[in-house]
Amino acid sequence: MVTFPDETACRQFLIDRRWPNGVACPRCGKTETVYPLKTRQFHWECSNKECRKGHAYRISVTAGTIFENTKHPLLTWFKVLWAMLQSLKGVSSRQIRRMYFGEHSSTRTAWYMCHRLRAGMEDPAFKKLMGIVEIDEAYIGGKEKNKHIRKRTASNVGGKGKIPVIAAISRKGNMVCQMIENADRTTLMGFVRKTVDGRVDLVVTDEHQSYDTVADHGMRHEVIKHTANEYVRGNVHTNSVESFWALLKRGIVGTYHNVSKKYLPLYLNEFQFRHNHRKNPDIFGTAIAGC
Repeated sequence: MVTFPDETACRQFLIDRRWPNGVACPRCGKTETVYPLKTRQFHWECSNKECRKGHAYRISVTAGTIFENTKHPLLTWFKVLWAMLQSLKGVSSRQIRRMYFGEHSSTRTAWYMCHRLRAGMEDPAFKKLMGIVEIDEAYIGGKEKNKHIRKRTASNVGGKGKIPVIAAISRKGNMVCQMIENADRTTLMGFVRKTVDGRVDLVVTDEHQSYDTVADHGMRHEVIKHTANEYVRGNVHTNSVESFWALLKRGIVGTYHNVSKKYLPLYLNEFQFRHNHRKNPDIFGTAIAGC
């Protein structure tokens, strides 16, 4: 990578993105009490008495980040993150291992690194969605006929045996996606109230009965009737959220092959981050700042 020729360039980039207003102490958040160590590059001390436990609190460039205590150089982390952000459907840990670690390394190392980076993609500064918002739910999991015969369950039809996921997309804007335990009215409407601003122009959903109280919360609500082969009615459609589901499912089926319920939220972080920053020319820098 020409932008990051060595480890020093990576560390300086992390400093610039993490502390644009000067190095701040991870414990107290102050910048005026932090001073650099003359004997160690990219290390500082905080002289604030609240941070001290005897000696001054020492800070490294990776302290408090997902890179803390890593045994791998930042340059490797940067390469892996860059690969993840450039692929719409994700990159498997096996491919990451082949690209940056070599055939004789452990796939688990690449898998662990990717999960740490996905955790860093979570957006803490969430703002409620405005404009025209599409809401839909999907079910993640393989078909029973494709499973080994010993793992098949005859009663698992439709969404049974799968993991429910719900997403809301502001058309031509941001989105939020999360895993849910079930798709009942309480859960779905709780998601709507949490993610959609009351001043929204329009909320578009499918015919799921759990959305029938959207209008009761002061939001204009339109339903697209897929059962009647209706997919577009003027500006009423769920094509944006359906496109997101297509990317997510193709990524799971074609790239990752299998995603467990335990780690599904991390994969949702990754796909949501790429969607929300798809027009951001500095998506890599934004991701590093969040790590």
